[in-house]
Amino acid sequence: MSKIVISKMTADDLEQVYEIDKNAFAIPWHRSSFEEELKNILATYLVARQDNIIVGYIGMWFVMDECHITNIAVHSDFRRQGIASKLIKQMIKLCKEHEISYILLEVRKNNISAQKLYEKFGFKSDGIRKDYYKNPDNTREDAILMSKEI
Repeated sequence: MSKIVISKMTADDLEQVYEIDKNAFAIPWHRSSFEEELKNILATYLVARQDNIIVGYIGMWFVMDECHITNIAVHSDFRRQGIASKLIKQMIKLCKEHEISYILLEVRKNNISAQKLYEKFGFKSDGIRKDYYKNPDNTREDAILMSKEI
C-alpha cells in the first residue's frame, strides 16, 4: 500500500470528493454543496490521497473556539486501512493550531463503527438529536451528539 498524503481540498478535488460522498452515503450531498464549502470562510476540508487518487475526506467548520465536523468519508474500497484515523489526527492538529477548545459532531445512531472510531480519539457522547438524519425511504434516524475537549 502506498503512503497516504493529507492536504487541503481544492476546487480540483471536487469531483473525486463528490464521488466518495456518493459511494459512502445513501443520501449524499449535492456537488454544489461542496463548491459552496470551498467558498465558506469558516470551512476547512482535508483530503487523503493514495497514489494521487483521493480516497477520503473530512470537513469541518471553525467557529470561535469550536470545530464542528461536517462530514467524513472514506471510499469503500479503502476502508479499514487507517485513513479516517489519519484524517482525524490531522484535523486535531489543525484544531490545536487554531486554538480550538472543543470538537463537536453528529453521528447516526446506528453507525456504531464511526462512534467507536470517535471514541478511540476521546470523543464522548453528549446526547441525542431526534430524527436528525433522513433516510432514503423518508424515515428519520436519531443522531448521537459527540464532543471532545482539546
